[in-house]
Amino acid sequence: YWPPQYVVYDGLTLEPLVRTDLPMTSITGELLPENRVAAIVASHSQPVWVIALKESGYVGIVDYSLPGFPLVSTLATEKFLHDGGFDQTGRYFLLAANASNKMVVVDVETQSFVTSFYTGLVPHPGRGVNWLDPVYGWVNATSHIGEPKLSVYGADPAGNPGVAWSVVREISLPSAGSLFVKSHPNSPWVFVDMTMSSDMALQKQVCVISKATGALDHCFPVAVNGKATHMEFNRAGTEVWVSDWATDGGLVILDGVTLAEIARI
Repeated sequence: YWPPQYVVYDGLTLEPLVRTDLPMTSITGELLPENRVAAIVASHSQPVWVIALKESGYVGIVDYSLPGFPLVSTLATEKFLHDGGFDQTGRYFLLAANASNKMVVVDVETQSFVTSFYTGLVPHPGRGVNWLDPVYGWVNATSHIGEPKLSVYGADPAGNPGVAWSVVREISLPSAGSLFVKSHPNSPWVFVDMTMSSDMALQKQVCVISKATGALDHCFPVAVNGKATHMEFNRAGTEVWVSDWATDGGLVILDGVTLAEIARI
């Protein structure tokens, strides 16, 4: 986050190669005291990194094929940019603008801002999640810090343009305070945490949404000593690892299909 710059390292030796200071002006022309890098993703088709410049509302394009790895362009979007990930094709970068309560869509292939749309109070998707909805086709989703819901939106402008970049389902959760939503192609579930809930019991739970029905199936406790957060699947999708976030916490390993507990580490 600080200082407002990005550093390029040698991929093999981790030697720092270049440090680049960021522009300190927002999309509204305001001079900023800070402009943090909130996300960095690599294009699937071009030699560029895409970076979210948080306070400014700009998405930056860094061309790593050029000497010095320069910031070659900035795209004006929304404030304040946070984390995000790709749609299922790898063409579109989908990221939260949590001060605007919107998701932002960037076409990485054309290096252009596509649109933004309202999802709810303080969206916080992490990298987001893609799955094939039985009604709406390919979708993505974001959880929210400020509102107890998962917003599912169309994410297939080529195959299903009528619902692309618009909310198609709002799935109510027991609490606000969600930080991450995760899934895997081999799992029937979409997982959502409630890490920042004001209810200490709900902080320890995760919820699972059925891909087949598009509805909340159930929520269940996972954490013991801390808060349940940051689910990650193994490569095969057979296991999901959940953080029991505490100084004396650990990792809880669940079956990616049956949800049965496999181990605690």
